[in-house]
Amino acid sequence: MTTINWTNKDFGVFEIDGLEQRMEALSTIVRPKFQILGEKFSNFFSVNTGDEFFPHIAKHARRTVNPPKDSWVAFAPYKRGYKSLPHFQIGLWNTHLFIIFAIIYEVPQKSQMAERLLENITIFDELPDDFILSGDHMSQDAISLKTGRDGQLEQLLNRLRNVKKAEFLVGRHIPREEAIKLSSDTFLLLAEETFETLLPIYKTVTGK
Repeated sequence: MTTINWTNKDFGVFEIDGLEQRMEALSTIVRPKFQILGEKFSNFFSVNTGDEFFPHIAKHARRTVNPPKDSWVAFAPYKRGYKSLPHFQIGLWNTHLFIIFAIIYEVPQKSQMAERLLENITIFDELPDDFILSGDHMSQDAISLKTGRDGQLEQLLNRLRNVKKAEFLVGRHIPREEAIKLSSDTFLLLAEETFETLLPIYKTVTGK
C-alpha cells in the first residue's frame, strides 16, 4: 500500500544551512518518498502511454558549494536519463509541492515539440485554470494558466521553439500549507488526476 504524507519537515529540508547537512536531510527525509512515488507513477505512465517509463530521483551530484533549493523525482521513457526528453515530475521547493510536465533546454527536438503545441494550442483549453505555466525549471516562480491564456502561453511556446535555452513547464503547484494537510489518498489521487490531465500534452508533443 502506497502511503505518502507531506510534512513541514519535508519542506524544511530546503531551509537547512550547508551543502552536506541539506544533502543528508534530503537523503533521509525526502528521497524515500520519491522512491515510493517513482515506483507507483512509473507504472502509471507505462500503462497509460504504451512506453516503458523509469523513475529518476534528482542526485544533485554536481553541487560542491550551494545546497539544492528544490528536489524531485522525474519520469521518462528512458532508463539512463530524463533531461533530454519531455518528462513528468513530482517535487518540492520550500514553499510548495509541484506536479508537472516539462520540456527543458536539453531536449534536442524541443523546437518541433513547441510547433506541435502551437498548432494544437486549444488543447490547453482542457486544462484547469489553476494549473501553472513556467519557462524556467530553476525558478519557483510561475503564472496561472488562467492568466497565461491571454498571450503568455503562446509567448512561452514561441520562445521554446525559437530560443535554444528556453523551457516550458505546465502543471500544478500546491502551497506548502495546503500540501501538509492532504491525506495520503487525497494527494495520490490529485497527482494521478494531474498527470491524466497532462497526458494529452505529452502525446501531442511526442506525436503519439
